[in-house]
Amino acid sequence: MRDFVLRELDGLADEVRVDALGNVIALKRGRDAASEGEHRRERIMLSAHMDEIGFLVRFVDDQGFLRVQALGGFDTRNLFARNVTVQTRGGALPGLLTPGGRPVHIATPEDRKKVPEVKEFFVDLGLNAEEVKRRVRVGDMVTLDQTARQVGHLVVGKAMDDRASVFLQLEVLRHFREERPRHDVVAVFSVQEEVGLRGAVVAAYGVEPTLGIGLDVTLAVDTPGVGPDEAVTRLGEGIGIKVFDSSMISTRWLVDALVDLAEQEGTPYQLEVLALGGTDGAAIQKTRAGVPSVTLSIPTRYIHTIVEAVHVGDLRAGVDLLVAYLR
Repeated sequence: MRDFVLRELDGLADEVRVDALGNVIALKRGRDAASEGEHRRERIMLSAHMDEIGFLVRFVDDQGFLRVQALGGFDTRNLFARNVTVQTRGGALPGLLTPGGRPVHIATPEDRKKVPEVKEFFVDLGLNAEEVKRRVRVGDMVTLDQTARQVGHLVVGKAMDDRASVFLQLEVLRHFREERPRHDVVAVFSVQEEVGLRGAVVAAYGVEPTLGIGLDVTLAVDTPGVGPDEAVTRLGEGIGIKVFDSSMISTRWLVDALVDLAEQEGTPYQLEVLALGGTDGAAIQKTRAGVPSVTLSIPTRYIHTIVEAVHVGDLRAGVDLLVAYLR
C-alpha cells in the first residue's frame, strides 16, 4: 500500500519522505511560504491511514492450522468462512478463515446461536503441518480477500476504511498540481491507525502542524432495522464534518468554518456525532501543546466488513470542500 501511495505521489508534492514507523509524509508548499517568516508560517496537516483491519499469526498447531491475533476491531459474525491471504517471507499463501465447529447439517440449536470469539478462528492453508511450519512463522500478517467493485453509485470492498480517504487525499493533491494551496500542506498517509492512531501520533509530533484535518470514514447506518437517530450519517447526502467522537471534540471554529464554506460553495455536507470510534484527527489535536483540529468523514455502510460501501457523490463532496478550504 505504501509503495502504491509513493508511486501516486510522483509529481504531486515538493518533498516526500517515509518516517521511522512507515508513515508517508508529503509536503506541498503554500503560496504564502515565501512571504512569511518561519516563526509565522501556517502548516496544515492532513492525515488518512493506509492500514486496514486484519490479523497476524500467533500460533501454528500440530495439524498445521494457524491461530490468529486480531489487529483492529472485528464483529465475528462477519468473519465466517472467509478467504484470506497469509503474507509470509517466501510469498503470499491463500487460506480459509473459519471458527470450525459443526456444519449446519449437524449443528445443535446451541451451535446455531453461538457467536464465536476471535480466538476460536483458525486459518486452513490446505497444506500438511510440516510444510506449514516451514513456510509460516508467528507474526506473519493475514489479510481478508475481497475484490472491490461498483454497485450502483457505491464503491464497495474491504478497507474502504480508510482507502477511500487515501484516494480523497491524493485527489486533493492532484488539484494542486498546477497551483498552490494558501499555506503549507503536509499530507500524511499514516500507519497503525486501527490499533491506536499510532502512526499519526508520531507524524504529528514531527510535522508540528498549526492546524489538523483528519480524513476517515464514519458510520452510515441508514439501513433497515435501525432508527434514524442512530444512523450517524446517510449515504449520498454529503461529506461528514465531525463534531464529536470518543477520541476528540472537533475545534468548534474549524467546524463552523467548514460548514460556512460548504454552504457558500454549495457542497453537500452533514454534521457527524459518533458515540464510539476515533480518527487521526484526535492524534493531531493532542500533539505537543495542542493543535486546532477537525475530521472530514466519508459516510460508509457496513464498516469493518469486506463490503464497506461509500457513495461517489460523498467522495466528490469531500474533495471539493477540502480543496476549497486549502485554496
